[in-house]
Amino acid sequence: MTAGTAGTVPAPSTAAARRDLAGSPFLDAVRGRRPSRLPVWFMRQAGRSLPEYRALRAGNGMLEACLTPDLTCEITLQPVRRHGVDAAILFSDIVVPLYLAGIGVDIVPGTGPVVDSPVRTAADVEALPELAPEQVARVAEAIALLLPELGETPLIGFAGAPFTLASYLIEGGPSRNHERTKALMRSQPQVWHALMAKLSRSTGTFLQQQAAAGVDALQLFDSWAGALSERDYREFVLPHSAAVLGALAGTGLPRIHFGVGTAELYGAMTEAGADVIGVDWRTPLDVAARRAGGAVPVQGNLDPAVLFAGQDAIDADVARIAAEGARCPGHVFNLGHGVLPQTDPDVITRTIETVHAQPTG
Repeated sequence: MTAGTAGTVPAPSTAAARRDLAGSPFLDAVRGRRPSRLPVWFMRQAGRSLPEYRALRAGNGMLEACLTPDLTCEITLQPVRRHGVDAAILFSDIVVPLYLAGIGVDIVPGTGPVVDSPVRTAADVEALPELAPEQVARVAEAIALLLPELGETPLIGFAGAPFTLASYLIEGGPSRNHERTKALMRSQPQVWHALMAKLSRSTGTFLQQQAAAGVDALQLFDSWAGALSERDYREFVLPHSAAVLGALAGTGLPRIHFGVGTAELYGAMTEAGADVIGVDWRTPLDVAARRAGGAVPVQGNLDPAVLFAGQDAIDADVARIAAEGARCPGHVFNLGHGVLPQTDPDVITRTIETVHAQPTG
């Protein structure tokens, strides 16, 4: 199966006027230009590590917070105000497009996404609804609220990749081994590709509507792709991630592709259409850049656990990662995964200051 048969994403609605962010360190880095300083933002920077987030979320479910525009706006802004990061990322969750499309899914505290009716047959796939552009209206409204508040800080749009969404739908929730997912891939490849094509269209629609609303970059997050061999990734996943990223090419926005445990997949993930490869903490940035083909910027990759090790250890790792990133076509400093909930916010702020003090080349 090729990318061309993975599904066609509908055209986005009329785009909002885009802000002029010339000189943004983040945008310069993701476009392979030399930034004025090493840019930094952290995955899950808006979340449980912040006391203001916990206060705001009291009494509000996760999906409610993701789909109430003023809450989404405020939560997205919190780390920008507190930490001085170089980019904001839209507060959302990977299952939001599934929920908006009418699929029975909830985010259960302490567990994660849980699906009412797992998808395991051709009939299940046939009955699965797809996301329509008008169903993304509340997310677009949140973006419209955010843009004037962000000033010169870029906003990153966000979605989960088709493989990760498929895994949740098939398993019914989080899975350690993805056994049902891998079994369906191998035993019913036609059903698998039909499911992935639907999910690629919904994911593309979700990201295109964010682009039309005015975000400045897009990140496709594949939480579980690291569970696959490169062979399986190329056969069962790459065509569908390529369909999503290809549908975004006309936006002109930088496309970041991040996965967890994907060190053997960086080349294939770049081939899918990524402009920037997100790197977890397991692989040095310069090694990851070579595996990705040596032509795209990288994002990463401080181990989130190092933020508990004391400032001397943090500073040493920041300097090492900055040096590795300086040998790449471009570098945005980030964690190798999300901020852990128990992380001290003051440590995050201090770490961002340390990143900003690094030489840029």
